[in-house]
Amino acid sequence: MDINNLINEIQQYISSIEDLDEKVDAINRIRDGISQVSPFREEPTDCVLWVKQKAVHANEYNPNRIPSPEMQLLHTSIREDGYTMPIVTYDMRNGTREIVDGFHRNRIAREYPDIQHRIQGYLPVTTLNKPLDQRIAATIRHNRARGTHGIRPMSAIIMDLTRSGWSDEKICSQLGMELDEVLRLKQITGLKEAFMNHEFSRSWEEFEKKYYET
Repeated sequence: MDINNLINEIQQYISSIEDLDEKVDAINRIRDGISQVSPFREEPTDCVLWVKQKAVHANEYNPNRIPSPEMQLLHTSIREDGYTMPIVTYDMRNGTREIVDGFHRNRIAREYPDIQHRIQGYLPVTTLNKPLDQRIAATIRHNRARGTHGIRPMSAIIMDLTRSGWSDEKICSQLGMELDEVLRLKQITGLKEAFMNHEFSRSWEEFEKKYYET
């Protein structure tokens, strides 16, 4: 089989489809099929799909915020250079996808008519199918090098991970945090439950005085 002839046939087939949604679906199915046999199929960027914006929604745990000037710069970047980074999503298996990383890239497509018109109501997405606690960690890892974290949302996330059985050491290693930072965020929750996985080398009273009492 000649690869050039095969590519030409695929191009002709795609070009013959007039309906936009049908054309996008065909492109996605071809990309997904190729990715299934790709040596890089475990990498999320091996298969970038175009998904309708209405099927993509924000998660409830992202503490990342960027100020208005940075949003304007992001809009300019996407307007001038296009979507160079797809939105990382989790497939909810119900026809929708939850954002793991790319909340603000998603906002640009929804809030700026020039971008929305250009990409015709779609978003470029990759898929990261991991359990919730690992998706939370992935979101934070993506965000820590950029943007500003809200202290209370971050403390709530630390609390959720603690309830999931994550130790302080695991939180530090997975999220790139120092132990003191984790302990201070736990302190902000105001719940002694936050310290249930902490092993103390001193009495609770001494620990409470340093980290818990305000």
